[in-house]
Amino acid sequence: MGILNTRKNKRYSYQPRYYNGEGSPFELKHKFDDYRVTAGSNKGLKTKFNNAISDYKTNNDTTGANRRVLYIIAALILVFLFIIDFDLSIFSFKR
Repeated sequence: MGILNTRKNKRYSYQPRYYNGEGSPFELKHKFDDYRVTAGSNKGLKTKFNNAISDYKTNNDTTGANRRVLYIIAALILVFLFIIDFDLSIFSFKR
C-alpha cells in the first residue's frame, strides 16, 4: 500500500460461452484510443505531457476545429445578446 502508487485492476480471461466475435465483449475501450497517442498506460506526468505536445504538433485538423470553435462562440454571443435584449441600433450610423 503505497501512498503515491495506485493499484491496477485485476484482469481475467473470461470467455463467454455463446459469443462468436473477436476479443472479449466486456473489454472497456474508448472509441478513439486507436487514433490517439495520449491514451493508454503512460507512466509519469512528463511522458503524458510530452505525448500530448507531440500529438498537438502532428494534428492536421486545426483549421476546421478553429473555425468550428469560432462559429460556436459567435452563436453563444448572439444568444446572450438576444437574452439581455441588446439594441443593435447603436451600430447604425444615421445622424
